[in-house]
Amino acid sequence: MKTSLFDYELPPELIAQSPAPSRSESRLLVLDRKGDACIAPTLLDRRFAEIGQFLRAGDCLVLNDTKVLPARFFAERKTGASMEGLFLAEQAGAWEVMLKGARKVRPGERIRILDRSRRVGIAHHLSPEEEGGVQCTPYEAELIEKRPDGVCILRIDSDRSAEEILNEVGFPPLPPYIRRDGDIEQATEDRQRYQTVYARRPGAVAAPTAGLHFTEPLLAQLQDQGVRLAWVTLHVGTGTFKPVSVENLEDHEIHHEWYEIDTPNALTINEAKRAGGRIVAVGTTATRLLETVASESGIAPGQGTTDLFITPGYEFKIVDAMITNFHLPRSTLLALVAALAGLDATLAAYRHAVAQRYRFYSYGDAMLIL
Repeated sequence: MKTSLFDYELPPELIAQSPAPSRSESRLLVLDRKGDACIAPTLLDRRFAEIGQFLRAGDCLVLNDTKVLPARFFAERKTGASMEGLFLAEQAGAWEVMLKGARKVRPGERIRILDRSRRVGIAHHLSPEEEGGVQCTPYEAELIEKRPDGVCILRIDSDRSAEEILNEVGFPPLPPYIRRDGDIEQATEDRQRYQTVYARRPGAVAAPTAGLHFTEPLLAQLQDQGVRLAWVTLHVGTGTFKPVSVENLEDHEIHHEWYEIDTPNALTINEAKRAGGRIVAVGTTATRLLETVASESGIAPGQGTTDLFITPGYEFKIVDAMITNFHLPRSTLLALVAALAGLDATLAAYRHAVAQRYRFYSYGDAMLIL
């Protein structure tokens, strides 16, 4: 299938630079596949707070409870040259990172990790009088390896975990189409809003954005009307933003992501399915996880990594409906949406969203595919 089929025109001003003032007041485009798709898909313009009107008692909403790490950080060489890092993973006490500005850095060189105010992390060498009350991070690192894929391996001079250090020095790892500098006040707001209200398991370096629209009162309202909730974990990686650059979609190398689903939540999903309820995945991440672990007998608990690539023609085993944001052209996420809704219906919905001035991408509006 040609990658060019997944292209569409998007005015740059429709790329959301900030979230809606209230999570559930974002807009919701409902795409009903049961309409006369031969003529046109049935499209309804709503607010996300109204999503309960389209869910039934017995349906099961499956949410990804991964928690986004403040994975973006700043560093500098001893020469004073600045660098910007993106934490990817921690392996055997070392950090895997993407590091801008590291072209001239060689293995064995030491760099300084900066605090959020971009101060050099050397305050621990100074007396309180010299510091002037300023608290700087005492972290330095050694570049161990530069891999051909652009990943750098850093060994941090600390016994603290990556999560602890990043919580001190890091910024939210917003995607590149959301323009940000190192403003601390803005970063504080982003740390709250680029995170679902139910996030609990740290490990993602990108948010499961379909879940950003839920509030705790809205989730309680859905439960009151008989909608079941099930929780799964898939740690979203940077590969989710990797553009498809090959001519044929099937030639794209899909990214791996770690997942886990426990026995109680697998049972909740299986019971809902057997009772005739719809399995409504919140986001492409939950969809990918569910389809990875699904079989003819239902969902199996477990953990592992998935490289499942869902494209048009895929036969869904467990997912009946999906909540999702609007995705980039020529992306694996758009291909997954088209696999569920149909390519023609998806592109028609996107044209409608553009015409109606919906807001796109991570901080943008949502779509419900029924």
